Amino acid sequence: MNGPVQHHILSVLVENKFGVLSRVSGLFARRGFNIVSLAVSPTEDERFSRMTIVVDAESAPLEQVTKQLNKLVPVIKIVELAPAEAVERELMLVTVKATADARSQITELASIFEAKIDDVGYESMTIMVAGAPTKLDAMTDLLQPFGIVELQRTGRIALPKLARRPARLRAVRTRSA
Repeated sequence: MNGPVQHHILSVLVENKFGVLSRVSGLFARRGFNIVSLAVSPTEDERFSRMTIVVDAESAPLEQVTKQLNKLVPVIKIVELAPAEAVERELMLVTVKATADARSQITELASIFEAKIDDVGYESMTIMVAGAPTKLDAMTDLLQPFGIVELQRTGRIALPKLARRPARLRAVRTRSA
């Protein structure tokens, strides 16, 4: 019985320099890893960029690749994020056929998914939706019957989930008079 495809999610902090993306993606290609998703953008510190790389877990164990990534001069830090310990999001733009009769249904569907209608033409609509990859998959499935004209997804971005334990409080003693 085949379950859902498993992925490794790597969050790689790199120096924001020319050629870093090429060097990192080349390392994956040389090792035969299929990159499922790749998103890169500057961080809060303009000297660094964060690469979120999603690879197929079945292609091979990542240990050797992460060791080699650490040897690349521009790589500052690598964190493998377990899906249960990460907040993952993706952005999708989808243009769907929208006859006059279907527009209200598509608008309602967009509302349910907290999506935004970004453009409207005579025969189609472009919708923007952001969320977990499964949310985008579900919306795509529900838009199929209307007729998808074009679809573009950004690829996943991810950060570790925040700690949920409350700070410990110290007991304060009061002196009785």
